[in-house]
Amino acid sequence: MNDKEWELFKQKLHAKSGINLNDYKPAQMQRRIGNMMNRHGASGYLDFFSKLEANPKLYKDFIDFLTINVTEFFRTPEKFDELEKKVIPDLLKRSPKLNIWSAGCSIGAEPYSLAIMLNEITPQTRHRIFATDLDVEMLAKAKQGSYSANELKNIPPARLNKYFTQANGIATIKDDIKAKVEFQRHNLLVDKFESGFDLILCRNVVIYFTEEAKDGLYRRFFTALKPGGVLFVGGTEAILNFRDIGFQHYLPFFYQKPL
Repeated sequence: MNDKEWELFKQKLHAKSGINLNDYKPAQMQRRIGNMMNRHGASGYLDFFSKLEANPKLYKDFIDFLTINVTEFFRTPEKFDELEKKVIPDLLKRSPKLNIWSAGCSIGAEPYSLAIMLNEITPQTRHRIFATDLDVEMLAKAKQGSYSANELKNIPPARLNKYFTQANGIATIKDDIKAKVEFQRHNLLVDKFESGFDLILCRNVVIYFTEEAKDGLYRRFFTALKPGGVLFVGGTEAILNFRDIGFQHYLPFFYQKPL
């Protein structure tokens, strides 16, 4: 498969989906896409693109595959424990009503986890939880709010019973929690950012981004935070140049914009 085909494939995909593969590490992307092409008998990138255009389900599966929609409630529970016991209480000292962005929210497990947590900490306060993702199918599932047991494995039984209705092996988030989250489609690499956030979560989203794309994204997050605001990243996504961007270290995988 030649470089010219790869370049043309990237152009066609960008025009169709808005996803720019130039922002992703090429070796990893070519390997992952190549594996999918082999499974579907594609002779090359352009043949594979033709298959994507002809088969809406394959196209959806491919976009899901690219955007790595793997998530669960309270993912990495020990970090959510720090969020609940240290980070959010510190933020509440400065802002009684928090403005939070879950960037790359997938099926909604992360923003709903935040809504549950905030309901426990400040039950009478209406915070803003803004949740975005590139994938409209994932956003539709998020708005529906129904989950399998595997996605709920980190939720204690008491919280599960309090915040979900359960039937036929599926648990659905209750309407009062669902109403606390505002979902919107958003491309982190292209679209404009809001500002004035107390907390931004972007976890397990940038794993295949180029270093340049990641650096640009983290700098935009820095600008989008209030002074004293915190960025929370995934467990394999430590920001090595956080001081160059302007952040100060707060906790492992938490970075703070100085006051």
